[in-house]
Amino acid sequence: MKDLLGISTETWDLYEKAMQEVKEMFLKVDEICEYNSAKVMAAFFEAQISEAHFDMTTGYGYNDLGREKVEEVYAKIFQAESALVRNQFISGSHALAKTLFGLLRPNDLLLSINGLPYDTLQEVIGIQDNPSSLKSYGVIYHQIDLKEDDFDYSKITEFLNQHTVKVVMIQRSRGYASRKSLSIEKCEEVISLIKKVSPKTIVMVDNCYCEFVTKKEPTQVGADVVVGSLIKNLGGGLAPNGGYVVGKKEYIDFIAEALTLPGEGREVGPSLGANKVFLQGLFLAPSVVASALKTSILTSAMLKKLNYQVEPEPLEERVDIVEKITFGNRKDLISYCEGIQSGSPIDSFAKPIPIHMPGYQDEIIMACGAFTQGSSIELSCDGPLRSPFSAFQQGGLTFDTAKVGILKAIDKLIEGRNEE
Repeated sequence: MKDLLGISTETWDLYEKAMQEVKEMFLKVDEICEYNSAKVMAAFFEAQISEAHFDMTTGYGYNDLGREKVEEVYAKIFQAESALVRNQFISGSHALAKTLFGLLRPNDLLLSINGLPYDTLQEVIGIQDNPSSLKSYGVIYHQIDLKEDDFDYSKITEFLNQHTVKVVMIQRSRGYASRKSLSIEKCEEVISLIKKVSPKTIVMVDNCYCEFVTKKEPTQVGADVVVGSLIKNLGGGLAPNGGYVVGKKEYIDFIAEALTLPGEGREVGPSLGANKVFLQGLFLAPSVVASALKTSILTSAMLKKLNYQVEPEPLEERVDIVEKITFGNRKDLISYCEGIQSGSPIDSFAKPIPIHMPGYQDEIIMACGAFTQGSSIELSCDGPLRSPFSAFQQGGLTFDTAKVGILKAIDKLIEGRNEE
């Protein structure tokens, strides 16, 4: 493999040492994968999935039995009352936006309890000016920052006692923030607090990058609504687009009407042949997530040995599939992304270039040689070109192919170091 890929001896030796170090972590990942695979299979059995559910609808999409079965399986896996799983969702951010527009009305109060939301939601909310934002419709926004990478329970309690909050928003994965991602245990603790202080407040969780990383999902610990993308974990690398929302039926119905139109809601929306790939991608998802986790763990172990700051650390418990790598300088960040791109199955010959992208405030560099454009369950790496020059790496459909990208990226870093 080393000779076939042209990997240097220095990088290969580093890889072999790292693999010895992470053996126990890989076993833990396999055990979680086994559990979540059983959970998926049990949902398929209970829903009685058959080949007939692969059929497609066009036009309005009335009476799409396959679409309904996809949503039944999702609801069972999340132990939720209802689910909305649609290719009409353009992205995870779109699913989040439609969820917020479905749940909130003029003069309602939206509270983020993990500080500033991800870049692409800031114009949705109105943190960054936009005439189509929630703010422009009269929705009020407030945020409470985290305290030492955990929720600020006293401030949350005080705010809920003083204000009527319609929706509390929790973003589990860190996005481009410096904070750590939020574990299911921390979510359970804060949701329990919210429901005790303000029982009528809706708790909405952005679950992107976190599905199947552990054995529980947020709906199992009290979340009312959970939202995610299908070109991340649960699409299994097969879903060509789409998003999901799961939770209490009364809220899912509101969100369905925000996605389509009042009066028709979830009854419309043609599947256009997506039912089979949605189901097959979900079937593969636990194994794909396990591969992505192993890829992140290996990355962490190798780059730590090169004295880069990594988070999570190699032997640290994981909340999502994202690995944050702080390079400390522009050159190494760009070089690493170039290496990831060169180790990708698609467009390996291309060179990622930092550019300004819609929804982001800084130049972004993105390496993603993927079968599905922008898919971050496939090996990808991106980051804003701002200090401290951190990259956020995620994905890997199979560990054996994803580690090729890691080896090539680290080889490029070492080559640059040796030239200095």
